[in-house]
Amino acid sequence: MVLNRIWFGMFLIAIALGFYKTFLLGDYAVMKDMIDSLSSSAKVGFELSLYLTGAMCLWLGIMRVGENGGAIKLLTKAVSPLFSKLFPDIPEGHPSVGSMMMNFSANMLGLDNAATPLGLKAMKELQEINPIKDRASNAQIMFLVLNTSGLTIIPISIFALRSGAESPTEVFLPILISTFIASLAGLIFVAIRQKINLFNPTVISYLGGLSLLIGLLLYYVVQHPSQGEAVSVVVGGGIMFSIISVFILLAIRKKVNVYESFIDGAKGGFNVAISIIPYLIAILCAIALFRASGALDGILDAIRWLVLGVGLSVTEWVDALPVAFMKPLSGGGARGAYVEVMNNFGVGSLQELIAATMQGSTETTFYVLAVYFGSVGIKKTRYAVTAGLFADLIGIIAAIIVSYIFFG
Repeated sequence: MVLNRIWFGMFLIAIALGFYKTFLLGDYAVMKDMIDSLSSSAKVGFELSLYLTGAMCLWLGIMRVGENGGAIKLLTKAVSPLFSKLFPDIPEGHPSVGSMMMNFSANMLGLDNAATPLGLKAMKELQEINPIKDRASNAQIMFLVLNTSGLTIIPISIFALRSGAESPTEVFLPILISTFIASLAGLIFVAIRQKINLFNPTVISYLGGLSLLIGLLLYYVVQHPSQGEAVSVVVGGGIMFSIISVFILLAIRKKVNVYESFIDGAKGGFNVAISIIPYLIAILCAIALFRASGALDGILDAIRWLVLGVGLSVTEWVDALPVAFMKPLSGGGARGAYVEVMNNFGVGSLQELIAATMQGSTETTFYVLAVYFGSVGIKKTRYAVTAGLFADLIGIIAAIIVSYIFFG
């Protein structure tokens, strides 16, 4: 497992570097710093879990109201005309279409627990019409690339981790824009490989309309740089409260008990938050030890030197790169890397805001591909990995640029 090697590698490198500095360079303070980093990072992980538990209960409670009110089905109906053009190999009326739409809709709403079973179901149904059973079909590749670059409307876990911030949801709009750009990049990459016509009126009306809206928003912020943060809070808050209102109204329309639905979802939020704690502390301790030994700062300083060497004067984004390195491999690892950036530079710092946007704009590509392809016995993945990593790369670049536009 790659994450296992990275984790024990950070420990061994940090310890070796600590011994080198202590016994050969006479820097006796480094060993104390390394020991303190383990204790402090474990403490930070536990304290953060208290904020995380409350926020996860809140947002998963709201999501359950929307789920019970039929929000997934409504979103599925809204995007189905677009996806019918992106999957020309799937026969009309095939059950995989419904499963894929439900999966995408659940991902957009941040309902990971609901999205994964639906995604696995879609893969099995797509495998039924796959002529070469051990080789990924065009439809399966398009489905997984869109899944790994997944557009997320409400990034629940990031809001939860930023609970201690003055405005936890201020990254909402930058994440929405960046993840849209990543999804669009992955879609275009696969469409070119599969010779899908992106100039179809239906495709243009969906993607062109969204692109135009986001382009106009970015243009306004570029023209009024002092208002970037305010625009993110106001527009992002407006979108979120509109979504919450729609969830409640849908639930009322279906005569769903809104309060009980919220409580039911909130209970799940508590369980999710508790399950995250061991992974969070494991990565936090490894990265904190790696930083205290000087290894992480050495790597980032080398990257910063290269960035300055090519003429770029802004380097705050370099400190957020551990999130970008970890995210394709592990969601828990990236979450720990993000918290370490937050702890080191402070909530609301430019580095933390960039890291949060990166966290929300990329996906655990290797994990998703391994689980989904493995579930149907596919060994020849063709260009799925390349397309997924390309979408992640574009998402990271977009996250950096958009963060500077809004917060820089």
